[in-house]
Amino acid sequence: MSRKVRERLEYNEKRVERRDKMLHHDRTNERATVEEVFDQATRLVVFGLLNAGTLYEVNGVVSSGKEARVYWGKNSAGVDLAVKIYLTSSAEFKKGILKYIEGDPRFKSVKRDTRSLFAVWAQKEFRNLEEAGQARVRVPKTVAVKSNVVVMEFIGKDGVSAPSLKESPPDDPERIYKLLVTNLKRLYQKAKLVHGDLSEYNILMWKGKPVIIDMSQSVSIEHPMAKFMLTRDINNLNRFFNKLNVNIIPVEELQKQIVGK
Repeated sequence: MSRKVRERLEYNEKRVERRDKMLHHDRTNERATVEEVFDQATRLVVFGLLNAGTLYEVNGVVSSGKEARVYWGKNSAGVDLAVKIYLTSSAEFKKGILKYIEGDPRFKSVKRDTRSLFAVWAQKEFRNLEEAGQARVRVPKTVAVKSNVVVMEFIGKDGVSAPSLKESPPDDPERIYKLLVTNLKRLYQKAKLVHGDLSEYNILMWKGKPVIIDMSQSVSIEHPMAKFMLTRDINNLNRFFNKLNVNIIPVEELQKQIVGK
């Protein structure tokens, strides 16, 4: 490891630990997050992305969940990036992900050790985002994936992520509902995918349009759970927009529209 790269890695680790006033994170929580996320193996992964030029810096935490942390990163050109790191220490989450992997024909013969499972999970999200993007579904654009780390387009500006539908209901909910229905049709008919966990929490509003995020659990339409997951997605979508007085499409009719012929 060269001195220059080592210094850059140490610099970024300190920046993650340092309080970011814009994001309003508690210093104690950030320090705990650094200890939890950046284990030795993950540090090496991040170092590899820095060394390859994929990342130039990694800043504060943008969002935090049981299974992953998302950091605000930048490339050498100063373009904002989202760096999603799956927590290999999350034993409870490990138990729950197998049902989304098994039965998906794209991912066969998966090893059951923790790091292998999380690597597949990260690759799964990366591939789902790529296939959705190719189908013209508005999702974050992919940049790179390595082990348990996914690098993608940052939806937001200057380290502040775009608000979710839950946080900021749209001014024109009818239009947004129609856009999301179109995206679900494309996702199913062209990408051959079902999101599987769609709700107002993982749809961001950016520049007047919805952006669908969190696609790690998304499955092939050939998956045994695909029909159940699609129905759940539609129910969640209709429930939210019904509260906004949108003229929603009945579940069975909408399911037929999305599935098509």
